[in-house]
Amino acid sequence: MGNPVQSGCLFVAAIDRSRIVDASSTAAINQIHTKISETLGPQRYKVWIKNGTRISLSDGFLKVGVPNVFTGEWIERHYAEAITKAALEVTGNQLNVAYVIEPTLFSSLRKRQLDSQADYVAKNPDRVARQRLRTGQAFQLMPLKGRLDSFVVGESNRVAYSAACSVVENPASQFNLLFLHGGCGLGKTHLLQGICNAILEKHPHLNCLYVSGEEFTNQYVYALRARQIEEFRARFRQLNVLLIDDIHFLANKRSTQEEFLHTFNTIDAQGSQIVMASDAHPRLIGYFSESLVNRFVAGMVVRLDRPSLEMRVEILRRYARRLSKPVPEEVIDFIAANLDTNVRELEGAMLTVQAYATVSHLPVTVSLAERALANHITKTPPLLRASEIETAVAAYFGLTPVDLHSSRKTRQIADARGVAMYLIYKHTNMSTPEIGRFMGNKDHSTVVLACKRLRKTLASGGTITLRSPSGVQAMTLEAILNELEEQLGKKPAPQN
Repeated sequence: MGNPVQSGCLFVAAIDRSRIVDASSTAAINQIHTKISETLGPQRYKVWIKNGTRISLSDGFLKVGVPNVFTGEWIERHYAEAITKAALEVTGNQLNVAYVIEPTLFSSLRKRQLDSQADYVAKNPDRVARQRLRTGQAFQLMPLKGRLDSFVVGESNRVAYSAACSVVENPASQFNLLFLHGGCGLGKTHLLQGICNAILEKHPHLNCLYVSGEEFTNQYVYALRARQIEEFRARFRQLNVLLIDDIHFLANKRSTQEEFLHTFNTIDAQGSQIVMASDAHPRLIGYFSESLVNRFVAGMVVRLDRPSLEMRVEILRRYARRLSKPVPEEVIDFIAANLDTNVRELEGAMLTVQAYATVSHLPVTVSLAERALANHITKTPPLLRASEIETAVAAYFGLTPVDLHSSRKTRQIADARGVAMYLIYKHTNMSTPEIGRFMGNKDHSTVVLACKRLRKTLASGGTITLRSPSGVQAMTLEAILNELEEQLGKKPAPQN
């Protein structure tokens, strides 16, 4: 096997050009799936391979698309042998394997989970209600992984963690509303799930529920269509503790926001606890009603920032204990010192080093880590990631990243897409063709024109119209960019 090369995914083994497999051979892929199913059994195959991966053959290696790092790590650890063996039996070649994160797989997997959850609630409303009444707890349809005792605490999140612990000790005693905000991968979901788990253990008599903004919206829409709105309201408004993740998902959904406002007012009036999380500060979430924003900022609003060096070391140390190969302290120190990033990317980097060592048949050393993470490590100040910018811009305009990637050309989407392209070009080292591909396979000329248009608008002091449930507001482009850059942790700089 040739030397492996890192490629920004979980890991990719080097391509041996002497062993080329026909990439268009869907028959071979189907046979590989059949062989894997025979080895694993139908249930494990369906859960982990059929529903959780996308397998393809290309240029002498087998690509296994996975929705996230956790799934990729699990499949590589438990089913790599079955996958490799199936590919060998079908193709006659000992193929190299690449585990690649594919965001579209995560979206489809999440949709199946939500559809399954909605279907269960629809088919078993009496059973769900009985379970809630019998236990006095919210019925969590999916297990929650986050726990407060596994949360790494440091200066960047100490206030948020202390507030979370306060909620657990005495819900609604100090503040009825806790609003956590910060970039992706900084621990907001971990804290919300940790609060829910701890309350269910410490206060079993309390009715506590954790849902995402998307789940709340889906359940509300289903209740309207099924004419079960009163049941929906009773389910949420009788809670003692409500935790809603990704509350920014409600942006630009006027009816859902109105329903949530009434839910919020009812829970707040009865002295119950509400905890919410968002990628942005309440006042920077676009297309939210002023009534909701005012209620959000009236509570305790806490920001989570990127972990410090000491926190990164501890995060990596804890994650390393879960991996198959031992990781020396000097390797942990090296990764922590060279990657100033969020928890998810730190864990992804550690997994990349592990995979590199596995396919190279070498021990984990600093030298190996340096080679494995060559494309991740830079001696210049860390650049913002395109995904961080895209998420912040989408939330600001009341949209989702999917909207920005679409071919829709409404004024709202076109303005948001242009702002995202401009900021990505300004704050990353991506070229215009790369930005175009990232933003939904747009032509590079689209990026060039968008940046040119925004520079012209900046120079003339032009404005952009923002529409929200509370009305229409015109803001200068300069003010919008400054707010977004402040949120992203970048001081506004002279525009070029």
